[in-house]
Amino acid sequence: MRGWAAGGLLRLGLLLLYGVCNALSLEIKVDPEVQAFVDEQVTLKCSFRSFSPITQKLTVDWTYQPLTGGRMETIFHYQSVAYPAVVGTFRDRISWVGNVAKGDASIAIQNPTMNDNGTFTCAVKNPPDVHHNIPQTKLTVTHRGFSSQLTSAVLLSILVFLPSAIVVVLLLVRMGRKFGVLKHRKKSGYKKSSIEVSDDPEHTEQGTCPGRMGTWCLQCVDTDEEEPY
Repeated sequence: MRGWAAGGLLRLGLLLLYGVCNALSLEIKVDPEVQAFVDEQVTLKCSFRSFSPITQKLTVDWTYQPLTGGRMETIFHYQSVAYPAVVGTFRDRISWVGNVAKGDASIAIQNPTMNDNGTFTCAVKNPPDVHHNIPQTKLTVTHRGFSSQLTSAVLLSILVFLPSAIVVVLLLVRMGRKFGVLKHRKKSGYKKSSIEVSDDPEHTEQGTCPGRMGTWCLQCVDTDEEEPY
C-alpha cells in the first residue's frame, strides 16, 4: 500500500515538473530556407513567444555554421541593445530589424555573398523562460540571372510599345489596300458609268472652285503613285 502511494506521488511530481517546464519554455519560429541574391540585403526572420513578461534580461543570439561544415560562430547578440559582430565573416554586415516587444528577433544581412551560404540558428532566452526548441534557417545565396533583371523592363516595354505597333501595322495595311485599289482601277481602265458620274458628288462639284481643287489633288496623288522606283 505504501509502495503504491509512493509511486503515485512520484508520477504526480513528474507531471508537475513537466507542466512547469512547459510553462517556462519559449516557442521560436524561423523560415527553414531563405533564398538571397548577391549584394542584395536579406532578412532572416525569427519570431518567439514567451510565457513570461519581457524584461531587460531577455537575450537574443544568432549563430552561423558554414555550409561546408566547421565550427559555429556567434554573429549577433542582443540584450536591450544590439551587438553585431565586429570580427569574422559578417563583420559590420549584420543589423537588428527585430522588436522584442512584439516577439520579433529578426536580423538583416547586408551585401551577402555566396560564401555566406550556411545554417543560421536563432536562440532567445527570457528568464525564467530559457528552454526552447532550436530552429535553423538554411541560407542560399546565388547570383541574380540577367534575364531576371530585365524581366520588369521587358514587360514595361511590351505594354508601352505593343499597342502602338498594332496601330501602325493596321494603318499600313489599310493604306496599302487603298492604294492597291486605286492602282488596279487606273491600270484596268476603270470608268464610271453615266449614272455613277451623275451621282458622284465630286463630279457635280467639278464646276466649282473647291471641286476643281479636289480633282487637282487627286490627279497629283495618281501621278505620284505611277512614278517608277
